[in-house]
Amino acid sequence: MRHLLFIIPALYASSASADGFSRPIPQAQSATAEFWFALSSVALIVALVLVQRLVARK
Repeated sequence: MRHLLFIIPALYASSASADGFSRPIPQAQSATAEFWFALSSVALIVALVLVQRLVARK
């Protein structure tokens, strides 16, 4: 009975029942997404500069 516990999962997970791996295709980024990414990058840099000035003042 113990052997059956190990054989059934091994047969179920065999390569015959597995699907082939299909590599994901990256999607192109839209101009709107690039705009918001640039805006958020600038906002992050501004926030970091403000925090650095606040910490340096103390």
